[in-house]
Amino acid sequence: MKKLLGLGLGFMAIATLAGCGTTQAQSSDDKALNVTMVGNPATADPAISGDSNSSSLIAQTEEGLYTLDKNGKVIAGVAEKVVKPTQNGTVYTFKIKKNAKWANGDPVTAQDFVTSFDWQVNPKSKSQVANKLKYLKNYDAVQAGKKDPSALGVKALDQQTLQLTLSQPQPWLPDILATAAYPMKTDLFKKYGSQYGTSAAKTLSEGPYKLVGWSGSADSWSYVKNPHYWNAKNVKIDKVNVQVVKDPGTSANLFKSGKVQETVLSGQYIKQNANNPELKTTLNSSMRFLEFNDQKKVTHNTKIRQAFSYVVDRQALTKNVLQDGSAAAKSLIPTGDGNDPTTGKDFTADVGNLLSYNPKKATQLWNQAKQELGIKKANLELLTADTDEQKHVAQYLQQQAQKYMPGLSLTIKSMPLAQQIAKGAAGNFDIDLDGWTTDWRDPADFLQMADGTSSVNFTKWNNAHFTNLMKQVDDTTNHTTQQRWDLLKQADTYVTKQAGLVPLYQQAKAHLVSDSVGGLKYTMMSDAQYKYAYWK
Repeated sequence: MKKLLGLGLGFMAIATLAGCGTTQAQSSDDKALNVTMVGNPATADPAISGDSNSSSLIAQTEEGLYTLDKNGKVIAGVAEKVVKPTQNGTVYTFKIKKNAKWANGDPVTAQDFVTSFDWQVNPKSKSQVANKLKYLKNYDAVQAGKKDPSALGVKALDQQTLQLTLSQPQPWLPDILATAAYPMKTDLFKKYGSQYGTSAAKTLSEGPYKLVGWSGSADSWSYVKNPHYWNAKNVKIDKVNVQVVKDPGTSANLFKSGKVQETVLSGQYIKQNANNPELKTTLNSSMRFLEFNDQKKVTHNTKIRQAFSYVVDRQALTKNVLQDGSAAAKSLIPTGDGNDPTTGKDFTADVGNLLSYNPKKATQLWNQAKQELGIKKANLELLTADTDEQKHVAQYLQQQAQKYMPGLSLTIKSMPLAQQIAKGAAGNFDIDLDGWTTDWRDPADFLQMADGTSSVNFTKWNNAHFTNLMKQVDDTTNHTTQQRWDLLKQADTYVTKQAGLVPLYQQAKAHLVSDSVGGLKYTMMSDAQYKYAYWK
């Protein structure tokens, strides 16, 4: 979605796809589906994947114990069935399908899940998504290095029997098992270690497609049907060619010329295609927000963060800058991410709108902060990914902040998403235009981004009151679902008002999908799964 050199990039991308794509002479049975991705995946290792591009690649090539059906409902994947937990909701025992196989024909084993989960929680992996498994028994001790990863509550009882033991009930675990918890080929991981997943040659797929031609930095690769996939007979398209295209104008041109059959759109190109029946727009389970480095003097100041929140006119940002169907944030939680267990009311509506546009208040807070800090000027850097969306948002933020915060110089630094994530994780930033996409409907997944104990809290904001609230939220043993809901509302209200994170907008995802392709459906929680695609 990068908005520069668009024409030249467009011709290059068209040429590349034309070389590996379809021809009129091909039958629909063997014709490749050509698609785009907005950025480069950072890894194919499911245990450490923390960015949306990597998650997309992995979701097309791997399958967990559970998976999603065509409409986004959790169903059995490589497990024989969706199981009910025992021992008060803390023990899950799965049988793995006998015909579940890796792309080389080897059987998928219970140990392959143990290998993956152990590595995800092992502090040596530095996984940014380790806490997705935080309810597994001994998670905290393993993460802290006090116990060996083998102590984690995941065991292979035999080759086909996997048992997960939780420290306390986790009602949303099925969602995670369907969208964010995959096996790793054990012998391959033993061979490559931390290099597993750095290229197609150093990973192996057991899902509907195997990964082909991905070097770790390649701008194009393929998903090729895995003949050993247990449900291969129902995978209708044999090959999917993927091309990284950051410029939305190029994406639109590729689609219009028939070179791709599915692509992501953003900004003005969504508006231009508003009446196009091939445009599919859905609000995503994703929130964009600003992260402020709490380890630095200026951005540690609460009034500085609050001032940035007040200079953002979120309605103008979504309607005039993004123009892609995104919705103005009302708090840190996106609409549709949970419902009151008693009333059924949506979480965001239940909390109410905690955010407002008040540039006068922003200036007041900014001036107070400068006095507190003993400064007259400040030079800050805003870190973003090099996408069209983030660049336009950053430019808007720069304009608003410098207009209403006198003495501020805000510099924009854009880079590929993987590099942005690495800098964020290392704390090498002042302000980071970041985002989070959840795999399950529970507000805690967004709130953890500001929890001082969380591995994905890049800000290092460590507020004792908020951390205590999150500790109570996590205590599903001693709190009813309604009590937990009320704690979640308290936590969301507190972190938003304190500007531990500054929410901006709930992302929309907009795709152009050729009317010659069926089976590609999008929900709030999931993108289209190519295993369900077919040529009409």
